[in-house]
Amino acid sequence: MAKAKKPSAGDPSPRRNWVAPVSGVAAGLGGAAFARAGFSDPTLVLHWDKIAGPEVARLARPMRLSEGPQGGVLTLMAEPGAAVFLQHETRALAERINTYLGRPAIARLKFVQAALTQREPLPPNPKPAQEIAPSDPALSYQGPEGLREALWRLARARHSRS
Repeated sequence: MAKAKKPSAGDPSPRRNWVAPVSGVAAGLGGAAFARAGFSDPTLVLHWDKIAGPEVARLARPMRLSEGPQGGVLTLMAEPGAAVFLQHETRALAERINTYLGRPAIARLKFVQAALTQREPLPPNPKPAQEIAPSDPALSYQGPEGLREALWRLARARHSRS
């Protein structure tokens, strides 16, 4: 008979035939991916649009952060034509990043030229219908006011999609 293997600290917990939320596993995997790229704190990547501004964020994205004896080096992937232009803005951009992080984490910026894939805009939310169909059961509800309003909003949304 085989001996059962003792779980170590790095092993995932064994399945117990029940469903667990994905968020418990996803946070660890996402943190590991950021750590491999050198980002111990993922806020630099996640809030890049606010930190760098919309124009710079459209032209460059953070790729890797490496710590060195003279300070951190942030590698940015930039559009080929924009990398030369952004090189002139290095000092101001590094100051903005350090101000956001609250410490002098970035000493210099390094640019890698590559074509960036543009993010597709989110589809607009459908506008709810102004009228509720007379046959809708939400109109006959006689309960609390807040719940009645929520049911009416749901009925309008349901009718605007059909």
